[in-house]
Amino acid sequence: MSPIHIRALEPKDIPAVHALYSQPALQRNTLGLPYLPASVWEEKMAAGPGKHLLVATLEGRLVGQISLLVEEHRPRRRHVGSLGMGVDETHHGKGIGTRLLGAALELADDWLGLTRLELNVYSDNAAAIALYSRAGFEEEGRHRHYARRDGVLVDALTMARVRAN
Repeated sequence: MSPIHIRALEPKDIPAVHALYSQPALQRNTLGLPYLPASVWEEKMAAGPGKHLLVATLEGRLVGQISLLVEEHRPRRRHVGSLGMGVDETHHGKGIGTRLLGAALELADDWLGLTRLELNVYSDNAAAIALYSRAGFEEEGRHRHYARRDGVLVDALTMARVRAN
């Protein structure tokens, strides 16, 4: 298998990111709605202060994306980052999520000096919870009836990874 390449998201990647998050598995396991136009993804993926957007490619094809968002406009929370990630449904279990998360953690720890990283994950997404747990994230709480999925309200977990300053 070719190596997974991690790099910054480029404007040319927007159509592939749109296609990625249009996959049924990603729509089911993220908060995204189906049938969103590419223009929504252009706005979401636009560069901005505190927005660090990475992609994973395999054989030149975009197979994953991770966002690390820092609340730079809130001085008392500048030490905090929040994460959101998606991996191509045909490439689950191939280490892409691990590589993306590792790159985001390196950016957060070694370059941005963040001491707290947060994320939300559906409580039944065992693979994602295991990935985050291996990376040092711990469950901090459960949000009951967090979001509607497949016509049913489902729970989500808040997980965080906290490093000493």
